[in-house]
Amino acid sequence: MTETTVSNQTPSQLEGKERAERIISAKDDRAKMRHPEKAKRPDTPVLRKPSWIRVKAPVSQGYQETRKLMRDNNLHTVCEEAACPNIGECWSKKHATMMIMGGICTRACSFCNIATGKPQALSPFEPYSVATAVAKLKLRHVVITSVDRDDLDDGGADHFSKVIAATRKEAPETTIEILTPDFRHKEGALEVVVKAKPDVFNHNLETVPRLYISVRPGARYYHSLKLLDQAKQLDPSLFTKSGLMVGLGETKEEVLQVMDDMRAADIDFLTIGQYLQPTPKHHPVDRFVDPEEFKFYEKMAYNKGFLHVASSPLTRSSYHADEDFQKLREAREQKLSVS
Repeated sequence: MTETTVSNQTPSQLEGKERAERIISAKDDRAKMRHPEKAKRPDTPVLRKPSWIRVKAPVSQGYQETRKLMRDNNLHTVCEEAACPNIGECWSKKHATMMIMGGICTRACSFCNIATGKPQALSPFEPYSVATAVAKLKLRHVVITSVDRDDLDDGGADHFSKVIAATRKEAPETTIEILTPDFRHKEGALEVVVKAKPDVFNHNLETVPRLYISVRPGARYYHSLKLLDQAKQLDPSLFTKSGLMVGLGETKEEVLQVMDDMRAADIDFLTIGQYLQPTPKHHPVDRFVDPEEFKFYEKMAYNKGFLHVASSPLTRSSYHADEDFQKLREAREQKLSVS
């Protein structure tokens, strides 16, 4: 029976089947190399995405030009490393989120697609490379993030400061948003970053406290919350921002409680988006949250006093960051004029 089945397939069909098997095998190998700590975890099915979160493959000329600029300047982007679903749209507009301090993270969050392992030494040329790319892209607003660097005494705070300074020099009209790690056990690191005067300080809480042990095992919810609170205390003029993923197993009540915690820390801007499972080794998707529920969260967040809220299935920390920053600034100006 087996021989008969094989003999009825054309050479092109056999070649196509073999090629598909090689691709699947290569993806598995890459996943193991990127996430060695997850290699022995049991696979969980990657659920089929509903129609409201499917996106088109990136093919535009703008996308290709942005990609080439990143390669030419030897830069990492969270758009690629975290497999962001919005990369086609954002890069076609020449919007890219720079990821500094290399492409290897010292943490092993169960939701994240960024490679885990032992990072390389910091590049002294990176601040200038980032700044040059920002200037060439002619960005009004740039988001600069990083991997966690627990191996560094200051968690990379001084490097953040240098990147901000270089960007101010090369692109003085560009507003700067930073999305930082938690600087856990890095005394004085936050002060260094805030002193560099970014326009927006973003640090994502990611999920509700109950799920931290399985989603962010190397982090602590209240430490992250305190980081955001302290950033605003150090510089009250600074916009603070944080984000949540939903679909990890949280309840509505838990999400609303996190909103209250954020407002107690005087956080200005909240983002909420659907968690998408990168590989079978990552944290499973508990459910795909309906768009109507995202609208509910948006309404509740505004009622709780956030200056700006972005809540939709495809919302990510830096998605539409340029437009959202303008809205954020306008909201503060309006609030101050009323008061």
